[in-house]
Amino acid sequence: MQSTHLISNTIPSFDKREELSLSHNNLAELIEQKMHENATESAYQCLGQTLTFADIDKMSAALSSYLLEIAQLSAGDRVIIQLPNLSQYPIAAYAVIRAGLVLVNTNPLYTPREMQHQFSDSGAKAVIILSDLLPKLMPIIDQTDINTVIATNALDLLQLENLPALTSDKLGDATLVSFIEALKQGEVYPKINRAQLQLSDIVAIQYTGGTTGLSKGAVLTHQNLLSNILQTSEVLSTVTIDGKETFVTPLPLYHVYAFLLNLWVFTHGNNNILIPNPRDIDGFIETLTKNIITGFCGINTLFLGLCSHPKLNEVNFDSLKFTVSGGAALTSSVAKQWQLMTGCTISEGYGLSETSPVVTLNPPGHEQIGTIGLPLAGTTVKIWDEQGEEVKQGEAGELVVKGPQVMQGYWQQQAETNKVLTQEGWLKTGDIAILQADGYLKIVDRKKDMIIVSGFNVYPNEVEDILMAHPAIVESAVIGETCAKSGELVSAFIVKSSQDNISEQAIIQYCRELLTAYKVPKKITFLSELPKSSVGKILRKDLRK
Repeated sequence: MQSTHLISNTIPSFDKREELSLSHNNLAELIEQKMHENATESAYQCLGQTLTFADIDKMSAALSSYLLEIAQLSAGDRVIIQLPNLSQYPIAAYAVIRAGLVLVNTNPLYTPREMQHQFSDSGAKAVIILSDLLPKLMPIIDQTDINTVIATNALDLLQLENLPALTSDKLGDATLVSFIEALKQGEVYPKINRAQLQLSDIVAIQYTGGTTGLSKGAVLTHQNLLSNILQTSEVLSTVTIDGKETFVTPLPLYHVYAFLLNLWVFTHGNNNILIPNPRDIDGFIETLTKNIITGFCGINTLFLGLCSHPKLNEVNFDSLKFTVSGGAALTSSVAKQWQLMTGCTISEGYGLSETSPVVTLNPPGHEQIGTIGLPLAGTTVKIWDEQGEEVKQGEAGELVVKGPQVMQGYWQQQAETNKVLTQEGWLKTGDIAILQADGYLKIVDRKKDMIIVSGFNVYPNEVEDILMAHPAIVESAVIGETCAKSGELVSAFIVKSSQDNISEQAIIQYCRELLTAYKVPKKITFLSELPKSSVGKILRKDLRK
């Protein structure tokens, strides 16, 4: 197979756009430029409130100044954001980026155990968090380096005039301040006094699963994210007009897929409707009926849930130009159902936290359902065998990627970095793929044991570690099983102590206390012993049979 960019003639090569990327020294400059160019236009809608680009500019600048001047953070310091899809999220994210700090996205559904690892591993000095999550933070904050906690309620921005003035408080040894109070204290500073930023500086650490059960932080630079915004734009700009689109974001912004798409929407001057709780399908559809939407992002389970709802036909989809899917495999039946209901095809893509994240995308109007599309401009892919040699065209092998969006490595984990990133810059994805004769790629299997539940990665080792900590469990093994609703579910095989008669429900309840809901086993199978190799390794492949 010859190495090639595999980009259709309708999409300009990345090389022709490289100067645009380099014309911004960092992501903050691009964000600020778009804030000023589109000042009076709508940027975000959420919970019935509309904020303009100027509103986002003013509030994120104030929060930036608070982080630098009041919290006394310095260039490169990490800041955790643990928020759902509220307008506070982009304000916080842009504040961190504009301050020259490093953004660390964290799932608001995490348990204290999961929070503690990412908070400690990143060495974060501040966290911007939903107030409802403070009880989870309280018992673990002293095990972290966090000295500033900025807390916000969901409705804070809807009742600015009626909020009582709050002074700083304490959470453990850390300063606790409300989001609104941080804005008030920061807005007295006339400018953001950030250090000079370079393209090679770290802008985000995006955590992904680890082979040891602990998550690893993919280190992403300003160059990585700027490149991926431009690369994605090369495809989406074929059907979009800057400043004229209204995009719907039901997927969580702390997930790298939605995070990057949000950056693309914002930096192209478009309006973004944030959906805080997409599981509330009734409320979600009510929001859709009140707006004329042109763009949509989702995953297979979300499309299925919407198409199954009797009121979806009340939504006006006449202006819907493009729908993007990622995070989990899109089924042909769901793609056909969505097109039937909305008149719009779905462009499935593929990516990883390690690639900022987009690697490939089906061009809108030229989709091949069942494939992950074509590599983005400037992205080279190869298919390798076990020896690291290219396979013949049409044969299956590991998908490896090289391009400007590939991470620098894992945060403070050189050994783990060396496992996936070659000296030549090739990222080993762990996914088994086939390159078709027409250049489209198809994922056929996963080399890793990762489970994907509704677009979220679940790593068996983490769940097994939790199970093995239970005194009644002697051995455990976790695999993914096909699920019509979520794509896959977590299935646990357990050998319990002969002296204990622990129930399936008791194990599930135990896991719920230590794992985010999507990681909790939905199926428990008790065995007298687990299948093992001659050297004693548990054989998950036998359990899958």
